[in-house]
Amino acid sequence: MMFKNKDITEKKVLAALSHVDDPDLKKDLVTLNMIRDIKIEGKKVSFSVVLTTPACPMKDAIQSACINAIKLMVDQEAEVHANMTSNVTSSWQNQTLPGVKNIIAVSSGKGGVGKSTVAANLAVALARMGAKVGLVDADIYGPSIPIMFGFDKEGPRVTKIDGKDYLIPFEKHGVKLMSIGVLVREDQAIVWRGPMASKALRQLIFDTAWGEIDYLLVDMPPGTGDIHLTLVQALPVNGAVVITTPQKVAVADSRKGAEMFRNAQISVPILGVIENMAYFVPDDAPEKKYYLFGKDGGKVLAESIGSVLLGQIPMREGIAENGDSGNPVAIYDDGILGAAFKDLAQVTAQQIAIRNASKPPTTKVEVGLNS
Repeated sequence: MMFKNKDITEKKVLAALSHVDDPDLKKDLVTLNMIRDIKIEGKKVSFSVVLTTPACPMKDAIQSACINAIKLMVDQEAEVHANMTSNVTSSWQNQTLPGVKNIIAVSSGKGGVGKSTVAANLAVALARMGAKVGLVDADIYGPSIPIMFGFDKEGPRVTKIDGKDYLIPFEKHGVKLMSIGVLVREDQAIVWRGPMASKALRQLIFDTAWGEIDYLLVDMPPGTGDIHLTLVQALPVNGAVVITTPQKVAVADSRKGAEMFRNAQISVPILGVIENMAYFVPDDAPEKKYYLFGKDGGKVLAESIGSVLLGQIPMREGIAENGDSGNPVAIYDDGILGAAFKDLAQVTAQQIAIRNASKPPTTKVEVGLNS
């Protein structure tokens, strides 16, 4: 229905945009305070839409809906420019890691599922979409992130802030990186008891100058041991993503890893499940899918824990080679793997925003879980 009055006003613009909903948060953009900087010059209307993440998968649809609302409800001759921007949300005020908005554990109850490969590529994909991303290699006994990002020959770099020494994170492909691998020699086996490993993790997290970070991903070791307990006791983790492969044994072990976060004393929300090595796609027949390890194991796991399937990552030639060369495959926009990780980043960011809007803040675990 068109307004009779030909003048375009801010009030009319807001009234029209109040009919455009955020599909994830289920409220209109005006109520959510996402509309900013409205400017009107005759028939020209411009404004900013502040989304909850730069990786929003519905960005284009929301932009089109805003433009259509102005033309339909204000003036069909209006020249509308909707500037899509973002301000990543958080569910808590972080006093121990100022500047870090979201801490996400990347976990699996089983080794060998490609957890670090997924964590590395997810971090890169988020960064390529404009997010400020950090990645902590918390696999204390088997750090692999230095190789995957090509800083395995580097030693620690230190800066002084307010009289205290801090590690300077390495940065590659837009991701800030830290790993125990930079603190020990490449050929040195790490033989530490639990308390020493936990102390090392705290140093990696708290003694690194992260700066402003939207998503700090923590690549966890397999299982449910001291490192996992140290993380949830040290920090209020926003959520966890669980990695599995399609096989039944992997699904069973990954479920145990998920149940640790769902423990009543821990209560870290599960953002979703990622199924790695979901199927094989040959180079000479990219339209074909071969389910070498079974089918839909990630979907089964997600349903069993009341969560969602964030994505299925196919097996492709080159993913291991790219990781070994220090260039995760997500740096490439083209190809099946690049598209898969881009989709995964969008859906994961979407679930983080939904979690922050719909669930109370996670708190640090204050009691001893083994007592």
